[in-house]
This record gives sequence, C-alpha cells and structure tokens, in this order.
Amino acid sequence: MARTSASKTSLPEPSRAAIAALGRDIATARKRRRIPQQLFADRMLVGRQTLQRLEAGDPAVSLGAFASALFVLGFTSRLQDLLAPERDAAGMSEEIARLPRRTHASSNDDLDF
Repeated sequence: MARTSASKTSLPEPSRAAIAALGRDIATARKRRRIPQQLFADRMLVGRQTLQRLEAGDPAVSLGAFASALFVLGFTSRLQDLLAPERDAAGMSEEIARLPRRTHASSNDDLDF
C-alpha cells in the first residue's frame, strides 16, 4: 500500500490551493508553447508521471521539480525573487518597528572622519 505523505494531509488549504494553481499554470504555459508532456519531462530531467503529478498540484512533488519546470519555461528569475528581502513588506515593517526611538551622539570627543 502506498505511503501517504504528511504534506498532503497537514498542508493548510490556502497553500494547497496555491500549489494546485501553480501546477495548472505550468501546464497552461507548457501547452501554449506546444511542448508535449514527455519532451517537457525530459527537459526537466524527471519522469512523465512526476510532471503529471506536478501539473495536478500534488504537494508531495519536490520543490526541485517545480524549480526545474520554471527553468524550462524561462521563469527562474521569478522563483529567485519570490522572497527577496526588498520585496518583504511585512519583514521591513517589523524591522522598522524595532529601530530605536532615539539615538544619541557618541560620547567620544575624538571623532575621526
């Protein structure tokens, strides 16, 4: 009997839906380029069954397989920028909130510029 991955049962629904949408979008991009599944899987260096699971939104498919699909489609830069620090508005807000309210000049009179 096949083992059930914890990623399938414990993943929050919004995350599961996002993975499914990403799989559908990859399938749509592949079809728009008129690339057959077998050729696409070969370019990704995975089996056709893995590609089918990826396109179906199976959360147990590795991040590496998704990254490979994005590379074949020419979208690697989007993956690279996904959590770039300069685009992390929540992280920047937290960082700003931790800044000191006041700053004081150095008590050292020998400031050497």
